[in-house]
Amino acid sequence: MTENQKIASESYSAQNIQVLEGLEAVRKRPAMYIGDISEKGLHHLVYEVVDNSIDEALAGYCDEIKVIIHEDNSISVKDNGRGIPVDIMAKEKKSALEVVLTVLHAGGKFDKGTYKVSGGLHGVGVSCVNALSSHLRAEVHKPGYIYVQEYSCGKPLTAVEKVGETKNSGTIITFKPDDTIFTVTEYKYDTLASRLRELAFLNAGVRLSLTDERQKKEDGSYKSDIFYSEKGLEEFVRYIDASKEALIDDVIHIVTEKQGVPVEVAMTYNTSYNENVYSYVNNIHTIEGGTHLTGFRRGLSRTLKKYADDTKMLEKVKVEISGDDFREGLTAVVSIKVAEPQFEGQTKTKLGNNEVIGAVDQAVGEALAIYLEEHPKEAKTIVEKVILAATARAAARKARELVQRKSPLTGGGLPGKLADCSSKDASNCEIFLVEGDSAGGTAKQGRDRGFQAILPLRGKILNVEKAMPHKVLDSEEIKNIYTALGVTIGTEEDSKELNLEKLRYHKVVIMTDADVDGSHIATLILTFFFRHMKALLEKGYIYIATPPLYLLRKGKVEEYCWDDRQRRAFIDKYGDGDENAVHTQRYKGLGEMNASQLWDTTMNPEHRTLRQVTIENAAEADHIFSMLMGEDVAPRREFIEENATYAKIDA
Repeated sequence: MTENQKIASESYSAQNIQVLEGLEAVRKRPAMYIGDISEKGLHHLVYEVVDNSIDEALAGYCDEIKVIIHEDNSISVKDNGRGIPVDIMAKEKKSALEVVLTVLHAGGKFDKGTYKVSGGLHGVGVSCVNALSSHLRAEVHKPGYIYVQEYSCGKPLTAVEKVGETKNSGTIITFKPDDTIFTVTEYKYDTLASRLRELAFLNAGVRLSLTDERQKKEDGSYKSDIFYSEKGLEEFVRYIDASKEALIDDVIHIVTEKQGVPVEVAMTYNTSYNENVYSYVNNIHTIEGGTHLTGFRRGLSRTLKKYADDTKMLEKVKVEISGDDFREGLTAVVSIKVAEPQFEGQTKTKLGNNEVIGAVDQAVGEALAIYLEEHPKEAKTIVEKVILAATARAAARKARELVQRKSPLTGGGLPGKLADCSSKDASNCEIFLVEGDSAGGTAKQGRDRGFQAILPLRGKILNVEKAMPHKVLDSEEIKNIYTALGVTIGTEEDSKELNLEKLRYHKVVIMTDADVDGSHIATLILTFFFRHMKALLEKGYIYIATPPLYLLRKGKVEEYCWDDRQRRAFIDKYGDGDENAVHTQRYKGLGEMNASQLWDTTMNPEHRTLRQVTIENAAEADHIFSMLMGEDVAPRREFIEENATYAKIDA
């Protein structure tokens, strides 16, 4: 041991141990509690407060929840539940309201007499929101009086005060996220709307509303939406499948309780080739599935197989039917309520309760068997779809064998147009999927060969939304993407699971022109990833490059601009507001830039802006991709008109 090590060892005592009391731990390590401190974590604060109100609804005491985004990006969540208790807790000698808002793992969730089921598993929700808010105001309405307490960074500014009288009950939490903690402080209306819509479907009869006081209409009212579902999951499935062609008209809706587990399932079939099953436990979206999804799949396959055998529909089928075949074209939502959910991992994305498998299996099996017996025409249509899926899977296996190389890392089997990078460390490597050979050539010249690979794509790739699986693998451009990335499909011939063991890049960057055609190509590529490589999206490996729209010059001053707001600012600053005094170069395509310009603006990690593509709400994403890439033109046109930022016709 060196002298320095000896001194360090001797000086390591109790004084070196830091104890974080109260909510200090949350402020010190916020990402441990809410995921991150950017956009995702910011919106998570709202979900934590709304979840408390939903728990009141699950307990039968609340049917209305209002979310308001104020002008300063603070948030109010109002409900008409019982109101957080305000009486003094004997042990803590503080109001229950203050304890709930300032102590981790405090709340009614841990008393099963108060809440039989609850979405907030760890009991840290609203206290975390308080800790991470520069200001929070809690207003509680109890029949008789209104109580208020205010906080800053999790610490009470006042005692609980009576401020008025009321006949109503409920809670209003108003908070402003702390901008010294969050890197993003602007709330996205669509992100919140998506979660509230989901909650409305999952909790039939609860009315949720969202109002944005930052967006005032011409009539003086604010932008707002109301989310309410009378039939719950049945309407959820119809919403997801709104842009798909239905195989059967019915949605099979199951609401029951088996082995003490409340189970709700809604399912239908469409003519697509994708399986879309979304699972929830106590309103939490279990992204990785779990035992309830296992039970659903088991019940579905077992019951459909038995029906097909009993009706002798499989007698002349020459291919073997697998589990995947029963789920092709299936859209389903599985929602269960569990008093003591066991989730695998901190993220609460996979359910581990084994008792749930049998409950969901039994619920689905019994209800589906009755439906198939009572609807022979629809049952025959579903089984024919299953047989077609099995036949197509056999064809897809042959196509897949052409795509998958025994050793994709040797370089021998890589696409000819791929300009690979020299590094073999996937975590440091990135591949640019570039629109066209011209832009691909420029990108190859401008890149850093050490860690950046370029794969030029010819024109618009296949719209996978409308194509059978083996047709997808017939596409040359899609085969090139598979082989360039080094991924394979499944370890067994009947599996559609993506195998990422030999993935060669942890950044897959879509780089297209900043025009309508470029956006269409980017959407086609994203649709392919969403339908066939969703694991890459879930891991956060997919990005979109953002090339500039303009290069502006005034004398020796030169500046790239990514939007019209930046362009206008340059003109105001250097041209005194006169557009004619400034030279403007409009980039209509990547090929118009030389290699050094493309590197400086779009590919250099020190200066570029990459937009990471994430799936916050898979069911909502499914609905949007189906609508954008499906057959129905009207909703697509409406969506583009509402969301296109560049689609302006120059006079």
